[in-house]
Parts: sequence; structure tokens; C-alpha cells
Amino acid sequence: MKIAILSRDGTLYSCKRLHDEALARGHEVDVIDPLSCYMNINPASPAVHLRGQPLGPFDAVIPRIGPATTFYGTAVLRQFEMSGSYPLNESVAITRARDKLRSLQLLARQGIDMPVTGFASSPDDTHDLIEMVGGAPLVVKLVEGTQGIGVVLAETRQAAESVIDAFRGLNAHILVQEFIREARGCDIRCLVIGDDVVAAIEREAKEGDFRSNLHRGGRARQVEISEQERTMAVKAVATLGLDVAGVDILRAARGPLVMEVNASPGLEGIEKISGKNIAAMMIAWIEQHAQPGFCLKTGG
Repeated sequence: MKIAILSRDGTLYSCKRLHDEALARGHEVDVIDPLSCYMNINPASPAVHLRGQPLGPFDAVIPRIGPATTFYGTAVLRQFEMSGSYPLNESVAITRARDKLRSLQLLARQGIDMPVTGFASSPDDTHDLIEMVGGAPLVVKLVEGTQGIGVVLAETRQAAESVIDAFRGLNAHILVQEFIREARGCDIRCLVIGDDVVAAIEREAKEGDFRSNLHRGGRARQVEISEQERTMAVKAVATLGLDVAGVDILRAARGPLVMEVNASPGLEGIEKISGKNIAAMMIAWIEQHAQPGFCLKTGG
């Protein structure tokens, strides 16, 4: 098959691993910077161009689109979808997952438990918003944040009010969540492919921090998850319509809580800690679900 990887940097661990595994399995692979592409939006022959030439056709496209390039990156992916390419995560599912508020609303509608979360836009709502999530301490998050950036723990009510008002002063959209103290700065990252959790690690925040992201200096180890956690992770990914995702789960006294679903999970930490070849599993999923030559038959 011919496979395209949409990534701004082909040297990044996840992109390189997917590229190398696809080559090892006999596929042709191109790494394409989506921001360098431009599109011909034509109902008869939709196309993506790069440096004066049309790209493809590709049998499958693997999106490794960062949060900062979600809008244009998913537009390029959508154009490949129109041409008949199979996407490993559809553009609409990625945008659904990237909108933290929308994704939490969808998960809640499916009865998936999560930390109590509030969202508001008026400074007059600050007091009730804090009460809604159980008071301080609480966590304030930028809706557009990622990798622990834009996440603040407010230990007291005064601190919470100051942080919320500061973010609103910047016209930033924020979420306010209850702080799960018993998690002790740890969460579970489940890597889901299809209807299976293929790997799981426990991430622990570095001393003095509460954010367990490995990018923030957190530590991790392999962990066994319960059947309830496994079912919850798979259901969360299916709810957002994703094929592959990382699901972050907190272990609370009342049971597991989904904190976030990541549509473009990094592979480095979880592959090295679990010892599993997740990149190969992702390529295998494409082999099972893409139709080689399909994009050629549709004239894309």
C-alpha cells in the first residue's frame, strides 16, 4: 500500500517509528507536512498539492497532527478522505477529541464517569463555578492546552478565583475540574487500538508537581488495569469515533475516571515502558481496514 504520514517533523519518535514499521512491512511511505500543502476543492477530482504537484493517490493516511495545527491539518486530512484514502482516525473524530469541552460532553452523555467539570464565560459565575466542582483545591485547564501546558492546581478558593479571573482576562476558554486528591499525582495512560487496550502505563508526577505528563518530567511504569478500566477506555475511544487514541484515567475512591482522550498519542514512552511494538500494531490495523488500490478506483 501507499501510506502518507501527516506530520510537521518526520524525525519525531512517533512519526519515525510509524514510517519505519510501514517500510518494514513492505509499504511505500511519504511523510508530508500538512502546512506545506494546498488543496483543490473540486467535486469531480479533489486533490492535495505540494510544491506544484498533486499528491497521491494514497491508500491510507496516518495523521500526526499537533494541537496548534488542528484546523488546517484536519482540513488536509479531510481532503485526502474525499479522495478515497483511509484515515487512521478520521478528521471529524480528531476535531471532536481536540475540543475538550465537546469531548467531555459526549463522554458524559454516554455515562462515562469523569471528574466533576464546570465551564463558564462570565466572571460573575466564579463563585458558583467553584462550588459546582466541590470547592478548592481544584484544577483549572485551558480548553486548548496540551501536554500539561495551561493546567493549574488552585489550592485555595482565593487562588482559584485569581486563576479563573486571570484566564478570563486573557479571553481564554477554561474548564474547572474537581481535584482527585487520592490519585496522588498519578494517572493511567491506556493506548487503545480499535476495541482493545494494547498497552497501559502508570504515570507519576515529578516531586512538587501534580501533572503526570512525561513531557513535564513525570515518571512511568507498566501497570495492570482492571476490566472496568479497560472497558471504560475502549468505550471512550468509540464514543469519539477514533481508531487509535490514548485515554488518561484517574483512579479515584469512587472508581476510575476518564480525564482526557488524546487523538494523537505519543508512542515513545509507552512503547519503551511496555516493551510493545505499538507502531506495528497501528500499521497492522491499517492493513486490516484499508482497501489497497481503493483510492485509484475512485479516481482520487
